[in-house]
Amino acid sequence: MTATLTTLPTWHEGETFIQEKLGVAERMAAIGQRAVRDHMPDQHRDFYAQLPFIVLGSVDPQGAPWATLLAGKPGFLSSPTPTTLDIAAHADPGDPAGDGMRDGDPVGLLGIEMHTRRRNRMNGILSVGEGGFRVEVDQSFGNCPRYIQLRDIAFARDPGEKFTGVVEDLPELDAPARAMIAAADAFFVATYADRKERRQVDVSHRGGKAGFVRIAGDGTLTVPDFNGNLFFSTLGNIVLNGKAGLVFIDYENGDMLQMTGDAEVILDSPEIAAFQGAERLWSFRPRRILRRPGALALRWSFRKDGWSPSSLMTGDWTQAAARLQASDLATRWRPYKVTRVVDENPSIRSFHLQPDDGAGLLPHIAGQHLPIRVTVSGTDKPVIRTYTLSVAPSDGLYRISVKRDGAVSRHLHDSIRVGDVIEARAPDGQFTIDPFETRPAVLLAGGIGITPLLAMLRHVVYEGLRRQRMRPTILVQAARSKSDRSFEREIAALVNAAQGAVRWIRVLSDPDGAEEGIDYDVSGRIDMALLTRILPFNDHDFYLCGPPAFTQALYDGLRAYSIADRRIHAEAFGPSSLKRTADAGAALPVRPPPSTGPVPVAFMDSLKEARWTPGSGTLLELAEARGLEPEYSCREGTCGTCRTKLLKGAVTYVREPTASVGAGEVLICSAVPAEPETGEENRIQLAL
Repeated sequence: MTATLTTLPTWHEGETFIQEKLGVAERMAAIGQRAVRDHMPDQHRDFYAQLPFIVLGSVDPQGAPWATLLAGKPGFLSSPTPTTLDIAAHADPGDPAGDGMRDGDPVGLLGIEMHTRRRNRMNGILSVGEGGFRVEVDQSFGNCPRYIQLRDIAFARDPGEKFTGVVEDLPELDAPARAMIAAADAFFVATYADRKERRQVDVSHRGGKAGFVRIAGDGTLTVPDFNGNLFFSTLGNIVLNGKAGLVFIDYENGDMLQMTGDAEVILDSPEIAAFQGAERLWSFRPRRILRRPGALALRWSFRKDGWSPSSLMTGDWTQAAARLQASDLATRWRPYKVTRVVDENPSIRSFHLQPDDGAGLLPHIAGQHLPIRVTVSGTDKPVIRTYTLSVAPSDGLYRISVKRDGAVSRHLHDSIRVGDVIEARAPDGQFTIDPFETRPAVLLAGGIGITPLLAMLRHVVYEGLRRQRMRPTILVQAARSKSDRSFEREIAALVNAAQGAVRWIRVLSDPDGAEEGIDYDVSGRIDMALLTRILPFNDHDFYLCGPPAFTQALYDGLRAYSIADRRIHAEAFGPSSLKRTADAGAALPVRPPPSTGPVPVAFMDSLKEARWTPGSGTLLELAEARGLEPEYSCREGTCGTCRTKLLKGAVTYVREPTASVGAGEVLICSAVPAEPETGEENRIQLAL
C-alpha cells in the first residue's frame, strides 16, 4: 500500500503557518527533508520490538480523533520490513479508538519508553489481520526526550486478556476526572490533517509539572506549549481542523480517561508570558468523555528523582495567575519581605526578596534594575534608589546585590535583616540581553558591575538548557583581589552547567596571595590589550558594566576597533552617563531645541504652578524648587524612576535618556520645555 502513496511535502499548511509565525519555516524545510522519512530506520524498528505498549491515534467515522494505548508482552510489535510495523493486539471492546481502526484507516503511532525517555513517532495506513493489524509507513521520525518523567513499568495482568470492565460515558468532567487531570504530569493527544491525497493522523506526548493542564469551570482545558522540535505536528493539525483527542492515564491503577473535542491554538495572550517556559497555549473543550477504570494491564511507578529537568524548568498555573495579578500592580510601590541575606564578599551583600502582599512576582528582564524605597535613620522621608537584579527571570525571586557605598547601601547592610520589609516597584531598564541570539556575547564586568551581567549569564544558561541551544558567551570578570571577587561558586556552577558554551576569564589587579590558573587567569585589568589577546574580534555583542571610567574606556576602545555602536551595550554605575558615538548613517532621535523663553508649567495633581526659564534647570529641579517631592533616583535618565505623565505641552531632553519612555510620558530629570513652533504657545501640564 505504501508504494502507491504519493509523496507529499513534509509539512502541511497548518505546520508551516506556525513555523512562519516564528520565522523558522526556511530552516524547518531543510530539517524536514532529513528528519521525516518514508520508512523506519533499523534503530526505530528494534526500539518498537522491545516495547510493552504503543500509543495509537485514530479517527472515528464521525471525524472525531481518539488516543489510546495498546499493550502486549515485548515482541508484540515487530517490523518485518522498514516500511511495515505489525501489532499483535486489538482495541478493547468499548475503546472508542477502535472505531477508527478499520482496514484502510490512517493511524498515528507513538513508541515511548518512560524509563529511558526514548520515543519515536510514525503514521501510516492500517490493514487488519487475524492476530492484530499492520501499519504501513507514511511518515516516520524521532522525538526528543524532553518533558518525560522517569517511570518503571510492570504488568498487573496478562495484556492478552481483553478488558471487559465498565465504560463510563460522562456528560461532563466530574470531580474524579478533574482530580485526575489536575494531578497529571503527562497525557497523550491525537490529531489529524486531511491533505489533498489522504488523511494523516498524529499522536504525541505532552508533559510538564503536575497540574500543567488547567481546568476551567466549564471543562475547557488550557495547555502550555513548551519549546520543542518546531515540527508542530499537533498544533499544525489543530490549526487546520480544530479537533483533538486526549487520553490521561492513572499510572498507579491503569484508569484511562479518553476525550474528543474541539481545540484551538493560542498564539497571543498575556498568559503565555505569565506561564514560565510557555511559548504558546492551546485549549481543548471536550465533546465526549469516556472513563475506563483499570482498562490498562500496565502499571508505572515514579522513579526517585524521576522529574524531567525540562519539566522542572517550567511554571504552573498558580504562578501564572500570581504574575498576572502582579502586572496590575506594576506602577505601585509594593512590600517585599527579605527572605535571605548573603554576604558575597566583604563589601557586597545580597538581599533575597519575595512579595509580601499576596500578589505574585512580576517577571523582570535579565539586566534590569529594581527601584526600592527605604527610610534611612535620621531622615524624615523615604529615599529611592535603584539596584540591579542579580538573578534571572526564571529564578522565582528578586535579589539585589548591594555594595556598601553610600547612605542607603550602608542602611541596607547595617539595618536590614531576614523578615524585614522593603518597598519596591516594578523592575525597569533597557540594559538587557537576548538569550536566543546566535551571535556570541562578551560580558565585561568591573567590580560590582558583575550584578546585571550575572543575571544575563543566568538567563543565557537557563534558556540554553531549556531550548537545548545555548548562546556562546564569554564572561570577563575583574576584581581587585581574590577576596573581592563575588559570586565565584555561582558562576563556576553556571560555567559547568553550560557544558562548554560559557567561558569565564578571571582578572585580578592585585594577585598577591593568589595562584595563577587556580585563583585567577589574568593579572591586570580589563582593557583593549587584554581583549585583543582573548578575542578573535569577529562578530560579537559586548555588554559592559562597571564604574564610569571603566565603562567609558572600554566603549571608546571597542569603537576604535571598529566595533559598531549597536553591538556595544553598556551601563555605568555612578553619576556619569556613557558618552556614545553613533554609527555612520544611524538614525538619531530628532529632538526640538530647548525653549529660549519662559514657559508656564502646571503640576496638576498638586494644583501648583511655576514659571520655567532657561536658568531653571530640568523639570525635576523646577518641581523641587516649587516645593514638590517627585520620585527620582539617578537624575541621569537611566533608571526611569522620575517617569511622569505629560498631560499637555512639548518637552525635549538635555540628556538623551536610556530608560524607556512611553507615549505621553516624560523623564523629568532630563527634560525641559521645548522651543514652541512659530506663533504657538507651549504650556506644560504634568501629573505631579
